[in-house]
Amino acid sequence: MTETDRRIETAKRQAVRSRNYRRARDRALARLAQAHPETYKELLEQEKVADAEMGKKWVDIDGSTIPSVDIRTYSSITGTLGSYPTDNRENEGNDL
Repeated sequence: MTETDRRIETAKRQAVRSRNYRRARDRALARLAQAHPETYKELLEQEKVADAEMGKKWVDIDGSTIPSVDIRTYSSITGTLGSYPTDNRENEGNDL
């Protein structure tokens, strides 16, 4: 096994351990939040205030600080129910 292969395998193992830890931590946090909802909300607000004091903002991926939910279905856009446009072109693949 070359040095590069060994490093790749080590990185893979570390990524899996990190992913598993995050999953377990997230499940534990969800269980705590359900068991103690008032305490969870209070701590969450304290963390938001602390982040604001350090200049960190809680923003969405688009940069807005106010969460907005825009749920539109294909049928609400086109006025049809359950029909999607079909692509009748030949499968061109990567032909240039």
